[in-house]
Amino acid sequence: MVRRPLARRGLLGMIGGGVALATLAACGGEESTTISDSSGRPGAPPSGMPGGAGGVSQSGVDEGDIPEETNGPYPADGSNGVNVLTESGIVRSDIRSSFGAASGVAAGVPLTIRLKVYDHDGDEMTPYAGAAVYLWQCDREGRYSLYSEGLTEENYLRGVQEVADDGSCEFTSIFPACYDGRWPHLHFEVYPSLDDATTAQGKLRTSQIAFPADTCQEVYDNAEGYDSSQATFARVSLETDMVFADGHSLQLAKITGSVDDGYLLSLAVPV
Repeated sequence: MVRRPLARRGLLGMIGGGVALATLAACGGEESTTISDSSGRPGAPPSGMPGGAGGVSQSGVDEGDIPEETNGPYPADGSNGVNVLTESGIVRSDIRSSFGAASGVAAGVPLTIRLKVYDHDGDEMTPYAGAAVYLWQCDREGRYSLYSEGLTEENYLRGVQEVADDGSCEFTSIFPACYDGRWPHLHFEVYPSLDDATTAQGKLRTSQIAFPADTCQEVYDNAEGYDSSQATFARVSLETDMVFADGHSLQLAKITGSVDDGYLLSLAVPV
C-alpha cells in the first residue's frame, strides 16, 4: 500500500480531470503562520502551534499532511450501508455511551482525545476553524458498535465535534483494545464543516491514529478488562501493521497520564 497524502489545495487541481469533489470550505479568519527554520525549511512551531506551548504533538506538521488511510470495515459513515452521521445525537464530545434508543456504555481506562486540525499549504499553517472531525474506535473488547455481534443496536465510541477557532477539538473516550491483526488505533475523518459531517458529504481526509507502544503495554498489563489485549499486542508491531507499516511518524500520538488517572492523547492533523 502506497500513501498518497493530498493537500486540499492539491485536490482542487484534480477537478476537471474526472474526479468529482465537493466545494471546500474556506479557512477561518485566523492569520496564516509560516513555520520555518533559518534555512527556510519547515521547523519547530511557535508557541500555541503543534508541539509548542499549546501542548499538541509536533507529529505531522513539518513533514506534510496527515496521510490518507482506509476507513476500515466499520466506519458507519454511509460508505458501506450504515450511516450514523445523519442521526440526531452524533454531535457530542463524550462518546463513551450510546445515544438515542440505545443505552450501552463502553467501559475502560478514561482517554481524552485532543486534536488540532490545520489547513496546511506548504509552510503555511492556519487553524481550520469550523471544520468537523468524526472519530470512531473499538471498545475494551475490540468490538465496534453498529457492527460487532451483540452491538448492532449500540452506537457508542462514535462522535462528531466542530473544530474551534484555534483548530482544536476534543473527545472523551476510553483506551481501545488491541485486537488480532491491528496495532492499537483510532479512526477519524475530517470534513469542511459540521453541516458536511452530519450529512456525510465533502470529506477532506480519512486517517488513523497510532498509540505509543509503552503506553499500550502499561494499560494492557495493568488495567482491568484488557486481559485479551496482552496476547494480541505481543503479536503485532507498527512495522507489520497493515496501515502503519509504510510509515507512522505523522500518526503516532503523544500520550500522557496513567492507568489510575486516565490518559490524554494529542496529535496535530494538517490537511
